[in-house]
Amino acid sequence: MKQLKNTYVIILAGGIGSRFWPISREYKPKQFLDILGTGKTLIQDAYDRYKQLVLPENIFVITNSDYLNLVKEQLPEISSNQILGEPIGKNTAACVAYAAHKISELSEDGVLIVAPSDHLIQDTANFINQMHTAHRYAKEHDALITLGLKPHRPDTGYGYIQFDETQVSPGINKVKTFTEKPPMELAEKFLESGDFLWNSGMFVWSIPSILKALNDHLPEMNLTFSEGKGAYNTTIEASHIERIYTEIGSISIDNGLLEKADNVYVLPSDFGWSDLGTWKSVHEKIATGEINTVLNATLHATNSSNNLVISDSKKLIVINDLDGYFVIDTADALLICKSDQEQEVKKISTDIKKKYGGKYS
Repeated sequence: MKQLKNTYVIILAGGIGSRFWPISREYKPKQFLDILGTGKTLIQDAYDRYKQLVLPENIFVITNSDYLNLVKEQLPEISSNQILGEPIGKNTAACVAYAAHKISELSEDGVLIVAPSDHLIQDTANFINQMHTAHRYAKEHDALITLGLKPHRPDTGYGYIQFDETQVSPGINKVKTFTEKPPMELAEKFLESGDFLWNSGMFVWSIPSILKALNDHLPEMNLTFSEGKGAYNTTIEASHIERIYTEIGSISIDNGLLEKADNVYVLPSDFGWSDLGTWKSVHEKIATGEINTVLNATLHATNSSNNLVISDSKKLIVINDLDGYFVIDTADALLICKSDQEQEVKKISTDIKKKYGGKYS
């Protein structure tokens, strides 16, 4: 399938991956790690995937300024202008606004694909086909399109999309409601209803459509980024961004825009997706059917099952009478956690930072 013309990809790579502590650290978070043992880091895998969709020079990465060198090191093909450095994280609406204004000065009528750097997609061929479908509709209509996945469990870590069953175009449905990270009781109702999808965090829209939506629903943020017009893609871009990020608020693209707009559409998709949001999601994807799942570790286990054991050290790990746990070992920290409490890891890492400062962060 041919590469899409006049189309740009923004890879979101600014998170710190706190749910993957202690392997993911602030100085090198999960998108820069080979978390699945494939031989490629997650951001390298994402970049290779999108090279099949668009020209390499049209792939941009937005990340924290602290990670600029990591991006350059892991993606040596891309130029410095293709890496957008955020001086401070201001959530995904800021990422989208920054990217949209920067790309608009390269193409006023292009199509923009926004995608996280740390997701797993197992069926790349089907994924590319789905992206082409979304691209065709976004190119021809004032539409904000998200790719949605059928939920297979109630989960409070995802945004949920309720959609109209009538298609507006082959594969494309109008969105009724957009709910970010509901409480468990509501997530269970969404699953039972059958007309809700998980929001994958991957979006497709034209440059004019996203700039109009930002102006309509986040006017102050949009105006602040528009003040950088003429500076984008020049040597003074970084200094303008420093100023802009001190003036804007922090809000997700879901809350700030998608929950408010009336031109949001979804492409129900199936391409072996996982957001790899927790150790539990990793366990599900790398499980081999063995009693315990082991990655980069030498394990001696007795009377133990359903455990995920990962190590970046060379020590022998011995477990006895353990069922349904994560054992995540590094040189300076060891996490042992029940697998049904995977959402607690983020809180644990926050508590550790408060107590020990940056020593284990």
